[in-house]
Amino acid sequence: MTRRDSLLAALVAALWGFNFVVIEWGLDDGVPPLLFVAIRFALVAVPAVFLLPRPQASWTAIAALGTFMSLGQFAFLYVSLDVGMPPGLASLVLQAQVVLTIVLAALALHERPTAAQVRGVALGCTGLVVVALGRGGHVELAALLLCLCAALSWAVGNVIARAVAVPGGLGLTVWSALVVPVPLLVLSLLVDGPDAVADGLATFGWPAALSTLYTVVFASFVGYGIFNSLLGRNPAASVVPWILLVPVVGIASAWLVVDEVPSAGELAGGVLLVVGVLIALRPAKAKPPVVPTPSA
Repeated sequence: MTRRDSLLAALVAALWGFNFVVIEWGLDDGVPPLLFVAIRFALVAVPAVFLLPRPQASWTAIAALGTFMSLGQFAFLYVSLDVGMPPGLASLVLQAQVVLTIVLAALALHERPTAAQVRGVALGCTGLVVVALGRGGHVELAALLLCLCAALSWAVGNVIARAVAVPGGLGLTVWSALVVPVPLLVLSLLVDGPDAVADGLATFGWPAALSTLYTVVFASFVGYGIFNSLLGRNPAASVVPWILLVPVVGIASAWLVVDEVPSAGELAGGVLLVVGVLIALRPAKAKPPVVPTPSA
């Protein structure tokens, strides 16, 4: 990756790390989580879909990307947060997508990670475990499993984005968002009921509106627009390790905004995450040219 792409990846990690606190804040306004996701991606798609040309990819690829990277990931994540997953811990657990992406990319795209990437990701995952142990307390198993499902869905979406390799990540983000609102609105009506959906729309206040504004503009337009572009021009194993920095930002923002003071274990794990990312992104050493031995 170039230095410019590395800085862009770091920006995405910062935007997405703060996103968890913002989502939690919006869910506290009483909007059903699936309806909340549907509203978010309806605003991502409209009116931008009328302003940006359709990406040079098949409808199947666009729909698959939207299904996994947007619909699946955020439906599982919002429901996980709604049933009790703390936002800081959610930012941590969701990073299981890093390992899943590299494994899936190796299997589906034959992108073999370098030894440095394997060591860096392993160290980063160790940091995730240290942070999780440092948090203490208990989390509902359902909330944890839902968050892991979100990580798996994101990983599949990453591999699809890499396989499509379409230039211009913003257009891909907007057009793939078209597959999200209607299925999730229908699912919310079935799961939550028409009364809950009507009540959620009626009580949609400033917290939910500001949360939606952040997730639409910064997390989706800026974050996924940049991220999909990075995946389109770099190997997945070079881009995805940067997202290991998301829980560092997530825990720090939860500390500053909602007064969730991190423990010593969380801070130590964050340091391991940063070091792991730096190792994973270290460029491979070029092999010295083979000098032919003159024949006798």
